[in-house]
Amino acid sequence: MLKDSGRERLSDKKFDSPVRDERFINKLFERLVALKVEFKSVDFRYCIFDAAYLRNCSFEECDFTGCRFINSNLAGCSFNGCTFDYTSFDKTNVDSDILDVGCPGPENLKLKFARSLRMNYQQLGDAKSANKAISIELQATEDHLHKAWRSKESYYRKKYKGLKRVKTFVEWLEFKLLDLIWGNGESSWKLCRAVLAVLLLITGIHTIGFGDPSLVKSYVDAFLISPQIFLGVLELPAYPKSYLTVIFLIRLIMFGFFMSIIIKRFNRR
Repeated sequence: MLKDSGRERLSDKKFDSPVRDERFINKLFERLVALKVEFKSVDFRYCIFDAAYLRNCSFEECDFTGCRFINSNLAGCSFNGCTFDYTSFDKTNVDSDILDVGCPGPENLKLKFARSLRMNYQQLGDAKSANKAISIELQATEDHLHKAWRSKESYYRKKYKGLKRVKTFVEWLEFKLLDLIWGNGESSWKLCRAVLAVLLLITGIHTIGFGDPSLVKSYVDAFLISPQIFLGVLELPAYPKSYLTVIFLIRLIMFGFFMSIIIKRFNRR
């Protein structure tokens, strides 16, 4: 049976003096206003802040567990020792410093927190803050997947066992491989490094299979023509069709990765 959640709606309210040791649990704040107000040890669990204007406020050891910030302005606010478990942000102006001091401890909560802020910054067109959130999200994802299959912590061993543990191991391997190739869509430098590795592989195959491995010049000449072979400009008759097909497939994948990085960068702007 459905029951009333008991959420209280507080519309058009204002804080104009320091707030300490107060409890505002399960409230809906509509158009809440506060300017340069100090909040200390305030319990805001499960609250919704809709169109709130909290500018240049300081929050110390406040609990924002399960909170939602919607269309709000938190510019200039500082957060010290606050709890942001399961907190989400939507079209909210908040300084990226919150990523340095507000991330939850557990990796699964940390990645959800960073993901929410990343999507929030993308909605606002703040590319720099979005990139910062993405780096934290990716690191938290890697740590979470690694612990899910390897850690002996009771939480992970109770939740991930049997086939589920094997599945997370495969996900972790896939994550590490994609990170090595192109930084999971965030590193053009890693993609260039992967292309260079492919060129070196083409160089080695050409020299060993179709040249003279004992001569340094053979490696140099092979490396100089490797970009042409990789791009399909040069197709040597001695190459089997299966080898050219593999090169063509790798070229398509690398080009797809490159276009994905470019599109992501433009979309954030």
